[in-house]
Amino acid sequence: MSTPDSKRIEQEDPVEYVETTTDELAPLYRQMLAIRRMEEASAKAYSQGKIGGFLHLIIGQEAVCVGATAALKPEDYVVATYREHGHAYAKGVAARGIMAELYGKKTGCVKGLGGSMHIFDKATNFLGGYGIVGGHVPIGAGAAFASKYRGDGRVTLCFFGEGASTIGGFAEGLALAALWKLPIVLICENNQYSMGTPLYRSLAVEDVSLRALGHGMARDRFDGDDVVKVKRRIGEAVERARTSGEPTLVEVVTYRFRGHSMSDPGLYRTKDEVEEWKRRDPLNRCRQRLIDIGFADADLEALEADVKAEIEDAVKFAEDSPPADDYKSYVVKE
Repeated sequence: MSTPDSKRIEQEDPVEYVETTTDELAPLYRQMLAIRRMEEASAKAYSQGKIGGFLHLIIGQEAVCVGATAALKPEDYVVATYREHGHAYAKGVAARGIMAELYGKKTGCVKGLGGSMHIFDKATNFLGGYGIVGGHVPIGAGAAFASKYRGDGRVTLCFFGEGASTIGGFAEGLALAALWKLPIVLICENNQYSMGTPLYRSLAVEDVSLRALGHGMARDRFDGDDVVKVKRRIGEAVERARTSGEPTLVEVVTYRFRGHSMSDPGLYRTKDEVEEWKRRDPLNRCRQRLIDIGFADADLEALEADVKAEIEDAVKFAEDSPPADDYKSYVVKE
């Protein structure tokens, strides 16, 4: 393991699940499954040369974006990194628009001009994926400042990886959020590697949430294996932001099953390490949890068939859509 056992949050197997119902869990499982299938379809299309540029997949981390976003209201904001397909989908961006954007098609949510790393959707208040590591944290703080200034009661979730916690933009965003008491939840998706660099080679103190103490800010840290636990714990931070206007730094320990991007085979990790984390796959655990609490087999089959049809439709929509126009056609003329 790149992270010593002493640094892990929880060692129980099976995980200690948070109490839930099928009514709550089934929609969360559906979102996670749709994101997994959409990412798999994206990887296939990329390997076929149908998607160009960069492609960073979130496979293995679905419980974080789905659980966290489930704690929001529709009017709340989400700011994410370049690994943001799942966050966009969880916030309500349609699979068709996401897939068409990856294909560089005119029907994409950014008209095919943003691509994988720059998905944006005003209608759902998804304020974008950003390619500059850590550079989007001040943008999240800015969105939260706007909410405070307007008094609109909105909360901003800002996602970033542990690698961004060493970047100046992260420090600046954190400092301003604390100083101005902004309604923001800063979520570190600690997936164990900054690109291909393991934690012990990049962070002197591997607990990123401790950065909050220097700013008098609330903090939390936990494993992201259970989507309901993520929803509950992030929900506490969201409620704090909404009622008192105070920020929280949350670190969720997770793992990506593939390399940093499609061009990264991930050979710096051992097969044993990857298999250990796959045994904790939040998608599989969520499915089994649904079965354990009485979700009918017929309903589960129908849900999974519906997801399959949705993603197949999104891929066909992307492939059949016209290519993006030249960006110059969107430039505002004086």
